[in-house]
Amino acid sequence: MFRMASTHRKPTRAGSHLDVQVRARPLSGFRHLVIPVGGRQYRGLVALQARAPVKTRAAATIPFVALDFETADYQRDSACALAMVRVEDGRIVQTMNRLIRPPRRDFVFSHIHGITWPDVADQPDFAQLWRDFAPLLKGASFLVAHNASFDRSVLTACCRSARLEPPALPFQCTMRLARERWNLYPTRLPDVCRSLKIPLKQHHDALSDAEACARIMMHAQSRPS
Repeated sequence: MFRMASTHRKPTRAGSHLDVQVRARPLSGFRHLVIPVGGRQYRGLVALQARAPVKTRAAATIPFVALDFETADYQRDSACALAMVRVEDGRIVQTMNRLIRPPRRDFVFSHIHGITWPDVADQPDFAQLWRDFAPLLKGASFLVAHNASFDRSVLTACCRSARLEPPALPFQCTMRLARERWNLYPTRLPDVCRSLKIPLKQHHDALSDAEACARIMMHAQSRPS
């Protein structure tokens, strides 16, 4: 909405054509207005109507939790490691990293993450460990993972297998974020970290991946588009 602040005009004849133009580079808080009438131009200023400021919560202050699962076999309930990284006010405030005894002894992906059955045979199962992890989610606005569809499906499957209710938090995907925000390709975690100069200590170590994922989101929060 606009209101006239100061104008200089002469009466127009009936039926004359009125053509209004807005000039570029206005004064601060105003727009120049030029009204051609009958071959003459009449100039004035239009003041911009003030609007009440909109209060928004800075993205960097929104708490979230980044997580990463490693799995033993092709089934989504076979989590053998879980790490969570909690971020508040743009900084990492808490981390947790634990091995998990999966429901089966079969390990198909040891060549990727290095975890074998002897490493987890004496570890708690997911149902026992979840009691320790759940408090990290208190007050979090969302969860973050790299290739979030995978980690979300693992979390859901493990919760269902343990007869637990999955957390009712939305997921954000840093793989998708890298494509949409920075147009990065390829978007494997090491590639994104290299492009953004984010440290990645050991890929496919749950805590290392979760920390890197958290830092990607922190990088995005500190540079809103």
